[in-house]
Amino acid sequence: MDWSQLRTIIWLRWRLTRNQWSRNQLNAVLIMIVAVALLVLSVVSGVAGVLVGFFILAERSPTRMLIAWDLFFAAFLFAWIIGMVSEIQRSETIDISRMLHLPISLRDIFLVNYIASHLTLSIILFLPLILGLSLGLMLSGQWLMIWMFPLVLSLVFMITAWTYCLRGWLAALMVNKRKRRAIIAVVTFSFIVLVQLPNIISNLAHDRKKHRPDTVKSAPLDEQATRQPVSRSRRPIPNAVLLAHKVVPFLWVGNGAMSLAGGNALPAVLSAIGAFGIGGLGLRRAYRTTIRFYQGHTVGRRSKQRPKTKKVSTVRKNFLERQLPGIPDEAAALALAFFRCLTRAPEVKMALATNFIMLLLFGTMFFARRISSLSDNLKLFVVSGPIVFTLLGMSHLMLNQFGFDRGGFRQLVLLPVPRRHILLGKNLSFLPIAVGFGLTFLVLVKIILGISFTIVLAAGLQLLATFMLLSIAGNLISILVPYRITPGSMKRTKTSAMTSFLIFISRLSFPVAMVPMFIPPATGLLMSRLGWLPAGPVILLSSMVLLGLLVFFYRLSLPGLGNMLLKREKQILKVVTEKVE
Repeated sequence: MDWSQLRTIIWLRWRLTRNQWSRNQLNAVLIMIVAVALLVLSVVSGVAGVLVGFFILAERSPTRMLIAWDLFFAAFLFAWIIGMVSEIQRSETIDISRMLHLPISLRDIFLVNYIASHLTLSIILFLPLILGLSLGLMLSGQWLMIWMFPLVLSLVFMITAWTYCLRGWLAALMVNKRKRRAIIAVVTFSFIVLVQLPNIISNLAHDRKKHRPDTVKSAPLDEQATRQPVSRSRRPIPNAVLLAHKVVPFLWVGNGAMSLAGGNALPAVLSAIGAFGIGGLGLRRAYRTTIRFYQGHTVGRRSKQRPKTKKVSTVRKNFLERQLPGIPDEAAALALAFFRCLTRAPEVKMALATNFIMLLLFGTMFFARRISSLSDNLKLFVVSGPIVFTLLGMSHLMLNQFGFDRGGFRQLVLLPVPRRHILLGKNLSFLPIAVGFGLTFLVLVKIILGISFTIVLAAGLQLLATFMLLSIAGNLISILVPYRITPGSMKRTKTSAMTSFLIFISRLSFPVAMVPMFIPPATGLLMSRLGWLPAGPVILLSSMVLLGLLVFFYRLSLPGLGNMLLKREKQILKVVTEKVE
């Protein structure tokens, strides 16, 4: 490392920052206030850690030491993940691309950027807290806790190194705008699932506690008096949890604290060495990825060139590519094009991910609450819940079918096809998604509730019937109240007060579209209560009649709505293509 070059680089960065502050003094004052506030917050956090370690955690059992350190480090990881999600693509303190032509070491610039990446709120707040906690335990007489300092620093180094490597890899991928939007959508969706993970675990824990056999009540009274206090205060940690603390690197802090509290320093020392090694590998990987990116190399391994061989391509038809009876060729072609657009747009994927989140949450809740113990009459209505969840996740898309087209709506205006075929193609593009999610929900409900196949088949017909009704409402609202969606997000652009009011009313009308779905279960329940017919066949027959009626009304509405689209397509084109941010 050339220290003279490093000092020059740091001085240059400081000079550029000072020049920026001199141009905008108000911004410089605000930055100084924020810096002083963060410094005070860091000092307060460190003092709080010392007090907690000296007065609260002093002379505690190794088990409680394990739990306490796990909680502190879990809070740090959660804050770190939030910061990483808020800034997916890393921002470099010194731009390496401007230094490639200079005779300086790029490794020094990389290290400066990596060290500067530690100036985050999570590290400023939690790192002094954890180090102060170790100091407080030392001052209380537990001198072996000195090994917590290298252990904590090594794990923080491991996390920051691999995070820096991940952000560099994402920066290389985000050069492509389509991949950038897809990555943002995937990271956001993953963060939502991660936030809901404690709720899922709590539901499963509640189920286990609720259905655990009560062995304490079956014991004699004298044994209960002696057994209950011991089970509450000295409950042993399961072996699987202890094994996880030895294997998972993020849990090495708790394992090291527990071993140090028990008088054994070897696990903490070995964990610190292992964390430093893993962090070094991550930092080396980050350096190689960064240099390759700025030198113009593509991300990923180079594929070996293979001799070209002639392959006979086999044409595989998609579901939408097949000729369906009663569907014009123009509508089928448009449906395939619209379906490709839906599967490629990141904002559409986020909207459809709502169904998966609901499947994860409510599926876990069903398993946890033992909903299979419900009465048979209530099961007839509970089975309609998957249909509501499926169409609720798609309502934002079906009620604004042209808002996601943006500039692509010009091609629809220029197409020499009847406008009813455009509406039919739009609706058919949503059909595979609705059927896929709906069948997944119904299979899950079938497994959990144990209902008959007749009720499941009737629920599938209700799904198609309600989809037809929502398609009619979506075509009408999309023509009358269109609005543009910002690329890469589900946020709509600025709209007028009347448009916002109509959008609000259309969202409130969604439960009205769900009313026909409950007509067949109500009819089946009424017939079974009166003793005329069993509920299953009645629900199936009612669902078939409802589906037939809604298909008839849907086909009847297409010509009129197509003419309305022809009259208003210029107004729709102006709304969905105008960039009002």
